Amino acid sequence: MKFKTPTQYTSLFVISALLFGALGCSESGTSESTAVDASRALSRQVRIETSFGDMIVELSDSTPAHRDNFVKLASEGFYDSLLFHRVIKGFMVQGGDPNSRGASLSQRLGMGGPGYTVPAEIRTDHLHFKGALSAARQGDQANPQRASSGSQFYVVHGRKFNEAELLNIEARASRANEQFNQNQIFEYSEEDMRRYMEEGGAPFLDNQYTVFGQVISGLDIIDSIAAVQTGAGDRPMQDVPMTMEVIR
Repeated sequence: MKFKTPTQYTSLFVISALLFGALGCSESGTSESTAVDASRALSRQVRIETSFGDMIVELSDSTPAHRDNFVKLASEGFYDSLLFHRVIKGFMVQGGDPNSRGASLSQRLGMGGPGYTVPAEIRTDHLHFKGALSAARQGDQANPQRASSGSQFYVVHGRKFNEAELLNIEARASRANEQFNQNQIFEYSEEDMRRYMEEGGAPFLDNQYTVFGQVISGLDIIDSIAAVQTGAGDRPMQDVPMTMEVIR
């Protein structure tokens, strides 16, 4: 099976159909158990090391299946020495294909995974701002449940959008909810609009893919990876390997 993110957004509304908590309170009899509870309440963070520098991503507690799967794979060293095998400036950088480890420049990538998918955890409040960590997947025709690849992910590079573009994207996303029987209202807040206009992202992917984290340090590293020269299949001409470390 081939897992990929959507094809590049070449004009407004043109998107390929073949795309891929809160801290709790608890009473405790000892300070030790209180400390343990507080530690468990911290959001998980993973460091992604690259030849351009490090990114730190914070994983969302609202997408627990994706969070736990990503932590598991990172802890096991699954991602170490894999490549960012698909890079599109102004859109995203993608990695997580185990077949990319040691792959030649002529090898076709984007089809590998751990042998399973992760059920979708798509949320209307998890948006594709710059630095969003999202799961790649097969397109809707082959994958109507929008299940995610077990390992492939992308980090949004994106571009800035104006208000008119965002309102049109919002309207399309709302109609899509009806098509996929989602009883959710999709609407951008003023803060969402501001972030897309000032910081950028890929809003045309909202409500279609599971966003399960955000880069909280190293946004400039995304810029550096996105700027590399690419060839066929948007593959970087020079390998961009990664190593991951769970830091909490």
